[in-house]
Amino acid sequence: MQEIKCSCGHINPYGTEVCGSCGKPLSDTDSDQLLNMRYEGAARRSQTYNKTIIDKIWNFFSSVKVGIAIIVITLIASSIGTIFPQEMFIPPGETAAQFYAEEHGALGQLYYSLGLHNLYGSWWYMLLVAALGTSIIIASIDRFFPLYKALKSQRVTRHKGFMKRQRIFGTSHVDNVDETMDKAQKILKDKRYNIRTENGNLLAEKNRWARWGPYVNHIGLIVFLVGASLRFFPDMYIDENLWVREGQTEVIPGTSGEYYVENEAFTVEYHEQEEGAEEEAAPLEDTFRTDAVLYQPEEGGTVGVDQELEEIDRQAIEVNDAFHFDDYSLYQVDYKLDELREMSFDVEDTQTGETVGSFTVDLNEPDDDYELENNENVRIHSYFPNFNINEEGVPTTENDVPDNPGFIFEMENSDTGDMEHTFVGVQANYNVSPNQEDNRYVFEFAGLDTNHVTGLTVRKDNTLPFLIVGGAIFMIGLVQGSYWPHRRIWLQRKDGEVWLAGHTNKNWESLKKDIHAVTEETQVTTPRDQTDEDDEQTAEKDENI
Repeated sequence: MQEIKCSCGHINPYGTEVCGSCGKPLSDTDSDQLLNMRYEGAARRSQTYNKTIIDKIWNFFSSVKVGIAIIVITLIASSIGTIFPQEMFIPPGETAAQFYAEEHGALGQLYYSLGLHNLYGSWWYMLLVAALGTSIIIASIDRFFPLYKALKSQRVTRHKGFMKRQRIFGTSHVDNVDETMDKAQKILKDKRYNIRTENGNLLAEKNRWARWGPYVNHIGLIVFLVGASLRFFPDMYIDENLWVREGQTEVIPGTSGEYYVENEAFTVEYHEQEEGAEEEAAPLEDTFRTDAVLYQPEEGGTVGVDQELEEIDRQAIEVNDAFHFDDYSLYQVDYKLDELREMSFDVEDTQTGETVGSFTVDLNEPDDDYELENNENVRIHSYFPNFNINEEGVPTTENDVPDNPGFIFEMENSDTGDMEHTFVGVQANYNVSPNQEDNRYVFEFAGLDTNHVTGLTVRKDNTLPFLIVGGAIFMIGLVQGSYWPHRRIWLQRKDGEVWLAGHTNKNWESLKKDIHAVTEETQVTTPRDQTDEDDEQTAEKDENI
């Protein structure tokens, strides 16, 4: 495609509508329509090339309509993701398939089936974000560089076709052109216009930097989107739940085993009930607090379950008073009181009626077998921390939390050599031996022990600086492009007359006020607003006269 050489000698890219130097219209030269000054008539790649697949992709993403459509679709998708909680926020231990069906019925089941429970990490949502970023980048490049080159290379002296086809335009007969031009220059300079002169002509320009507001805006959006996307990269963003029982030490998720936390004690304090309050009303919590101890594995120590830990810090964690260390924070978000910790059982020999032994099961870390006082062994055949019968009628557990423990104990009958099986659960004690004969040994519940459990949230957010910087740049661009209009006033000598033209990208009344300051103190007449019907009618009458 050939470049376009203007009569002023300036070489313009193919597709240019207005010469970037002198402003001569290069298309529709016989038209008296106002010039499209949106991008100074500069050639944009998306308006010029449309042959290759790259051109078509470029043109597609550079379209403002496409960009707005992507934004609308992304906003709608983001809104749908807030209808029900995302998977990361459902209670710990719950399976997503059961949670959505049980809590939200058929809609919840549909929500889960469509994959909306993990929307913000889904491939198609990430594709939308990537498409939005691509659209912003291509649209910015497509418009910024042509506009930048056109404004940078613009000359003071403009072609008469350029002057006539500006929205604000007028010609004036004056007695002394030099004096008028000098006076106009002084007036505009006092109004903080940047003045350039060439061959006795004048260009007054103000707030050109405001034209870059939308592109600064786009840079902010790109930085923000990069920050949001980085949340899906390892070690950049962590938001995990952690349940720690009193006296236990757990590895902190997301730290790759670098940090451990111990729940030394958990405390709940309640507000005192006011007189006259209903006795059945639930007590209001004043404080719930975890006395936490932070550990790191000792350097050079054994790697594995039995590794030595070194205390590095300790702090009481309360709501709104997090435990900060390194780039991580531990927040107090939940608790569970009196969770079952241990259950004790007595074993009775039905032949003698005597108790042959007792044993205690740690419900969180049960042993495989226990030796009784009579040297007999009890073996745990099956353990169901949260016992349930599934749809097939098979015993199972909903999760690993010991809310409803159930056991199948196994003991050998020393007389017959047969293995006896007994199911023991909450208010349940059954003989489940395969031969259906009465068991010699029976198990009786002897006691239990409980403890408190604290619910913590582990947070780490290395994307926050990107989001803050992106948001700040976005706001700067928004203010820059919204409150400062780019104004230009051309004053030129033409055959003993003074021609005046003006253009701004917004707030035309303010531009007219600046021009009025010139016409009020000089012999330059008030130019016409060629989009104003009253001005046009007045002009036609003047021409008829």
